[in-house]
Amino acid sequence: MKIGSIIIAILMFSLVVIFHELGHFLFAKKNGIGVTEFCLGMGPKLFGIKRGETTYSLRLFPIGGACMMVGEDEKSDDERAFNNKTIWQRFQVIFAGPFFNFILAFLLSMIMVAMAGYDPARVTDVTAGSAAEAAGLQVGDVITEFDGSNINFGREIMVELAYNPISEATPIELSYERDGKEYTTTVVPEKVTTYYLGFSYMADDAPAAISAVSEGLPMAAAGLQAGDVITSINGTAIHTGTGVMEYFDQNPMTANTPVKLTYERNSLSYEAEIIPAAQESYSLGFTYNIYAEKTSGFNIIKYSAAEVKYWIVTTVKGLGQIFGGKVQADDLGGPVRIVSEISNVVTTASPYGLSIVVVELINWCVLLSANLGVMNLLPIPALDGGRILFLLIEAVRGKPLDREKEGIVNGIFFILLMILMVFVFYNDIRNLF
Repeated sequence: MKIGSIIIAILMFSLVVIFHELGHFLFAKKNGIGVTEFCLGMGPKLFGIKRGETTYSLRLFPIGGACMMVGEDEKSDDERAFNNKTIWQRFQVIFAGPFFNFILAFLLSMIMVAMAGYDPARVTDVTAGSAAEAAGLQVGDVITEFDGSNINFGREIMVELAYNPISEATPIELSYERDGKEYTTTVVPEKVTTYYLGFSYMADDAPAAISAVSEGLPMAAAGLQAGDVITSINGTAIHTGTGVMEYFDQNPMTANTPVKLTYERNSLSYEAEIIPAAQESYSLGFTYNIYAEKTSGFNIIKYSAAEVKYWIVTTVKGLGQIFGGKVQADDLGGPVRIVSEISNVVTTASPYGLSIVVVELINWCVLLSANLGVMNLLPIPALDGGRILFLLIEAVRGKPLDREKEGIVNGIFFILLMILMVFVFYNDIRNLF
């Protein structure tokens, strides 16, 4: 990771955290609650400036932040104490943090959509004789609903299929637009057998460098690694990532037919003969767009709101996978992995110009802000969602919980969250090296 990428990542984290804490701060002031400190970061204080009753400070570790209020976790006779305000006033202050994250995500999305556009789920190809052709789909149709889910972007279909893969020939209802009119049809998935080697690459005009190799699949078994550059496939010279894609489009892999690869590693040339693995799956018989198209006017607002919704829904689905035990510990990532991914984004996007780098970084900010908003609304003590849960209990009981006990519970869960953070840091660093 380059130092520049680390600085960019810290600035992005800081923006997201400051906006979150700003929501708490502004609504605390609005409701007459005393704020003792508004800080960015955690750990020892580096410096601070006091204005009125509030100290604005920067702390050592550039992760997190806080809006510290009078009487937040203890009894106080001060009328400006957080716990002496009404349930509605306290709810406003707590909910404002996550809500401001969604506002930030929307504002950044507007910039991103204005610069780069959005990715309509436009049908790009329909396989002859497929279920999609039988259902009447045509190239150019724009999918607006997929199996009961509203669709604004092509990647929303990708997410639907990733979290709910098709495992049987159950009919899927689609709605689509064609020439300004809305149509509905039903596609029955067909079982197909595909063959693959187990690697990924960028289909662009750069040399065909392998970006990742999947463990346990043929490419890894043959000894290839991320960073190797493919120079020929079955005797056909390969000069770019696009060349790899075009070769396999024109020469699909088949059962028990080896693929002969020539590749370079550290300026040395190697050869490998790999037999593709077979996988049975279900196909709908059409492909769709996942690349941005320019838009303008009211559509910028419309698709910016849809962008925020997309990241909220994706985050919730991801949490469902975690709590459902479908995600392994090694798959959990934290700040170090995020910094690594941001570094990769900057490196990959740089050849295409500054505007592309900016759009990619804004997209990451939108993701982080929406993610932080959702995570903080989880009903876990020490998080905003946990505090909202305590308020709901207080509203039902008609009287507050014991402040001291509530503070102890929040403190315990805060320690548990810190332990989780340490584990995630360790996991990130282990995976990095």
